[in-house]
Amino acid sequence: MLSAFSAEKNIVSKNSTRCLRMTTHTFTTEVWLPEERDAVFSFFADARNLEAITPPWVNFQILTPEPIEMHAGALIDYRLSVHGVPVSWKTEISDWEPPFRFVDQQLRGPYRKWIHTHTFEEKNGGTLCRDFVEYAVLGGHLINWLLVRRDVEKIFAYRQESLLARFRGGSVVYRALLSATARPNDSFPILKKPSFSDKRSIYR
Repeated sequence: MLSAFSAEKNIVSKNSTRCLRMTTHTFTTEVWLPEERDAVFSFFADARNLEAITPPWVNFQILTPEPIEMHAGALIDYRLSVHGVPVSWKTEISDWEPPFRFVDQQLRGPYRKWIHTHTFEEKNGGTLCRDFVEYAVLGGHLINWLLVRRDVEKIFAYRQESLLARFRGGSVVYRALLSATARPNDSFPILKKPSFSDKRSIYR
């Protein structure tokens, strides 16, 4: 299941009445792969594989020289394209717990905030991969609704399709992508159909 959560945060300077408001959104999605957790985590532990599961229209490139050792505190530089505009992106692996989870956080890039948590759970003889993203953009809720949310959804849909093709075979990807619900006994991998919901709260 995929959802979006919005929280507005007000920051007020003591010497000014100016208020800076940042809306944080969340995006969650999951896919089941018919492979052992160690093998799936090893795939994600190789930073080069990120290029293989990122859509070509993003023009994604890893700039950090190889080999890239993944661990808490590791820094990785990328170059990508956002609607045709070249953008540099630097992330930090802020948490690294193989083969259970890891977290990458944007230090510099197109978002005001981007924290991506990956988790891996043994389930039904395979691995359930979950992605949980907290992000904020310039322009807040409106820009997210008009542009960013759709971009994020398309990128993750492509990632899931690529993972399904890599771990099971292209002949089953299309059927899995059209599946509206997850059924563990199906003869093809589980991919839950995305859906969004919005909530809002104020922090002072």
